[in-house]
Amino acid sequence: MNQTKLSLGPILYCWEKGDVEAFYEAAKSSTADVIYLGEAVCHKRKEILIPDWLELAKMLKVAGKEVVLTTLALIDSNAKMVDLRKAVLNGEVMIEANDFAAVNLCYEHGLPFVAGHALNVYNAETLEILLKNGMTRWCMPVELSREWLTNILTEANARGIRDQFEVELFSYGYLPLAYSARCFSARAEKVSKADCETCCIHDPVGKLVETQEAEAIFRINGIQTQSARCYDLLPVLSEVAELADYIRLSPLGLETVDVLENYREKLNNPLYSGETNPMSCQGYWEGTAGKEIAGESNHTNR
Repeated sequence: MNQTKLSLGPILYCWEKGDVEAFYEAAKSSTADVIYLGEAVCHKRKEILIPDWLELAKMLKVAGKEVVLTTLALIDSNAKMVDLRKAVLNGEVMIEANDFAAVNLCYEHGLPFVAGHALNVYNAETLEILLKNGMTRWCMPVELSREWLTNILTEANARGIRDQFEVELFSYGYLPLAYSARCFSARAEKVSKADCETCCIHDPVGKLVETQEAEAIFRINGIQTQSARCYDLLPVLSEVAELADYIRLSPLGLETVDVLENYREKLNNPLYSGETNPMSCQGYWEGTAGKEIAGESNHTNR
């Protein structure tokens, strides 16, 4: 049986509280090894608060799951620092640091952490610094390739640190590409960010954006810009499993639990050789334009 573990990343969208609870009730019975909870995008999303997340964490831990509490990817105000401090000092579960403010807090309090994909970690030297600050697991930035990952791990091995951290790969979901101080969802609804009334709750997998030629190009999710196509590394699963200790799936709805079970089945099947979903993309993994599908590229965009 393959030893690579599966994780469910944090919900990146603003869902109704009942939908969040239903998702984690389903996740509790899944074969996920690790489940991430918490708010990574916008501190104004208050359907679920930190005490609620910690109650969900208790339920999932009883079911045998490892639980990690994620943190905001953009800390630019005192109010967000207050939320961040509450998350880091929760006293019950490890956190995922998505901003270096979270890394600093973990270091100050001697707390281990997962380095999230929102951190700009592009070389083994940075990984070594994060290790000294308490990192135990690193989730690679989504725009990096298989080749880049291989080179980083080779460099980490040369530095004698490869066995000191685990590697996690964002492998399924709409890719989080960028964050802004502005709220794109509010702008689309012609309201201000201050008075948005969390209008993003009406777009449970973000709002699709098309070019003037009607080509799907992005999804907007509050302050977050995402890929239009769903990233899915199932076609190259054997390559991913060779390099990663954890394969992360980003929740898009209850059906994501079924996707995770499909990943599990394929991981446990030594004869599985990959399958291509024409609605997905794997370009970044191949080192090409992110929107491309595995096997389609002529590699002119390297």
